[in-house]
Amino acid sequence: MSDTLSSQPSLSEISTIELAQALVERLSIRDRDWHRLKSNRKARAIEQSAVALVYLLKDNPEEALPRLQQAVGWLDRSISAPPCPTHGNRS
Repeated sequence: MSDTLSSQPSLSEISTIELAQALVERLSIRDRDWHRLKSNRKARAIEQSAVALVYLLKDNPEEALPRLQQAVGWLDRSISAPPCPTHGNRS
């Protein structure tokens, strides 16, 4: 086994919150991908659901609920991406 693999903690050594936070980091839409994914309903719902999970694990349901509602909104098509502020009306 390489030194890199042996120096990494096993999943059992990582807290559930740390795992959820790593998931948020992995699933967040990056600035360079924003225009491509801003209207991708699946990507947006996944991103919001992951953030909600972190809030739930931190015993903060009042912050989790709006993220879950947004995730549902993306999936049921009741919300859409707003126009990009840098491409909006220019006076």
